[in-house]
Formats: sequence, structure tokens, C-alpha cells
Amino acid sequence: MSNWPPDPNKVPDNQSSNNQSPNDSNNNRNNHQQNNKQAQIPQLIPVTTGGREWHLLEKTLMASIEEQRRARRWRVFSRLLSLGTLLLVIFMLSKACTPTEKSLTSADLNKPHIAVVDLQGVISANDPANAYDVSTALTEAFNAKGSKAVVLNINSPGGSPVQSDEIWQTMMSLREEYPKKKLYAIIGDMGASGAYYIASAADEIYVNPSSLVGSIGVIMSGYNIEGLMDKLGIEDRTLTAGEYKDILSVSRDLTDFEKQHVQSVLSNTHQHFIKAVKQGRGDKLKDTEDSHLFSGLFWTGEQSIELGLADKQGSLMTLEKELDLDNVINYTPIDPMQQLLDSFAIKMGAGIGSSIDMKLLPQEQSTAEMR
Repeated sequence: MSNWPPDPNKVPDNQSSNNQSPNDSNNNRNNHQQNNKQAQIPQLIPVTTGGREWHLLEKTLMASIEEQRRARRWRVFSRLLSLGTLLLVIFMLSKACTPTEKSLTSADLNKPHIAVVDLQGVISANDPANAYDVSTALTEAFNAKGSKAVVLNINSPGGSPVQSDEIWQTMMSLREEYPKKKLYAIIGDMGASGAYYIASAADEIYVNPSSLVGSIGVIMSGYNIEGLMDKLGIEDRTLTAGEYKDILSVSRDLTDFEKQHVQSVLSNTHQHFIKAVKQGRGDKLKDTEDSHLFSGLFWTGEQSIELGLADKQGSLMTLEKELDLDNVINYTPIDPMQQLLDSFAIKMGAGIGSSIDMKLLPQEQSTAEMR
């Protein structure tokens, strides 16, 4: 039998049991028993009583609670923000309603008043200044029993010749249908090109001395970037069915025949413009040849009066005093959503394309314009 582990109660061999007193023997036995008990106690990790673990746990729980509070606060805030935005949209939509849509009754429309229709911005089928909306508003203004005069309030650089001509024709037709109601055109900052095309159909044109008026002409902007494409190693792979289908391509120059053809198109459109202005203004125009009225030049409002392009200086307030009528009703149709978008300045520009427009200033790089 193995002698390991040694028995702590065993008396060493080199000591005689006879030399040990009973008390010493008992004391040694007790000491050995205590040492044996201590040896049997497992060596555990010391337990700290300072509370560090509880502090960390408490901190973690408090952070979680605070995060939940923040989440609840953010949910409340986001809901309030959404509600505020909804209320703002409703408010803006209510403000966007036209007087005839919201507050005016038939009795109000039967009262003597000046009927106003706005022509603002670029004239285009995709913009507020389009033929359908403007012509409809003018027709309603003339049809109203209480309208004593109709005003086309203009601030536009021009635009589409087709849209401009359709509005012009509507104005001429309404003048003939309602000979007792005068049609006024009041030009603000600008009444140029297609906008002046339209204004020429009015009985009288009022301008500010600093208004820009005229620009009776046509221009088609284009570029030839063939040299740049060669430097960059860009190859044009345009395919056509029709010899002149790529006549407006920027990757090559126009041939002499193509230049003549495009020029004939522009000249023909220009003649339509000139004819409309002459028919609308009649004998009021002065020195049409020597003054270069149809050359594409534009003038100030003061100069335009001298040339016969306009009749007098004034504004809507001036007309109110002359007619002794301060009751004004605006018949311009307004798209509430469009007005809301415009108020936040997020209206996007028109797409780039090739077209013929009547504008004083170019709005697009690849655009043909009347000047």
C-alpha cells in the first residue's frame, strides 16, 4: 500500500511516542485536524463587497431606460412634425384656391369689377402660361357680367410660338365678341418675344418705363462639337432613315442646303410674328423699317411707347384710377399643388430638347427662339 499522501496524524518515525506528552499529542492532533479542514476548503475567487458589479449593472439598466425614453420622445416629436406638416399643406392648399373657387359667389362676379388674368413665366404647354389655361381664364373673364374691363397681366420672356398664337387668336376673337369690353395688356418686368406677340392683341398696352419690350425675331441655337469629339475619341454612331433626319445633330456641321432650309423655317415663323403684331397694333407702329422693330431688338417701356409698341405708362393701379373701379378679381387658374411646390422652390426646369420658342433670353442650350 502506498505511503502517499502522508497521514498528518501519524507520528514521525524519528520521534518516540514515549517522549511526547498527552497534551502535546492532543494539541498536535487538533492542529492537524484544523489544517486538514482548511486544506479541504476550495480556493474560490474572492468575493468583493464594494458593489462594482452592481454599479455596472445599474448603469447598464439606466442606459437602456434612457434609450427607451429617447425613442419615445422621438416618436412623439416625429408624430407632431408629421401633423404640423399636414396642417401646413392643408393651409397652403387653402391659400392656393383662387377667389372664384373659394370665396366669391355669383353675386360677387356680377358686381362691377376689373377682371385680371396673369401671364407669368415661360409660355409653354407644360407651364402655367399655357394656351389652354390662359384662354379659358380670358373667356371666363369676358363672360362675367360684372367685368367692365379685362387685363392680361404680363411678365414673361416669351416661349412657344404655337401657344402664343393660340392665346393671341383667343384675344382677337373675344375682342370681336365683346366690343364694349376693352382688353388691356399690362407689361411688368418683361413682355418680350412671344409675350409681346400676345400683348399686341390687346386694345391698349401699358408699360413701366423700365420694362423690356419687343424682341420680335426668331433664333435657333445650335452647336458643332465635332472637333471636341475627335479630341476625346468619341465616335458618332447615329443612324437615320431620311437624308436630313440628323439636320440638327451637334456632331457635324450643316450643309449649305440645310442652312437654307432652316433659315426658311425661321423666316416663315418670323413672318407669322410680324403679321400678328401689325394686325394687333395697326397704325400705332411707327417707322417699322427704319426703327428695326422686327429685327429682334428690344427696348425699354419708355422707348416702346415712342415706337408705337406700347401706348402709355402705367400699372394695374393706374388703370383702376382711370376706370374709377377698385374692385379687382383675378381669374387666373391656379394648381394648388404646383403653387405649393413653387413656394418651396423645388420646381424642376424643363427638359432639354430641340424646339422653336419665342423668348428674349435662352432658357435651354439646344433651343430655337423667337427674338
